[in-house]
Amino acid sequence: MKISGMSENTNKDPLHGLTLEAIVTSLVEHYGWDTLGQQISIRCFTSDPSVKSSLKFLRKTPWARKKVETLYLATQNSVWKK
Repeated sequence: MKISGMSENTNKDPLHGLTLEAIVTSLVEHYGWDTLGQQISIRCFTSDPSVKSSLKFLRKTPWARKKVETLYLATQNSVWKK
């Protein structure tokens, strides 16, 4: 018996359940810091990059976080799903 208003897996957000740290780590593993810095030209990726410093910047900067999330989704759809 299903309770009204509760359905299974209704969240259509492809990033649902992923942490920003998991996204950044996956991109770094896939591209490396140099290529990631070329893909998204922000200092946290190009000047002495680290996951910790990137997370600090991305959590405070919505436009940069959006670029990272967009690149992650594009990469996931084109490369990781093949």
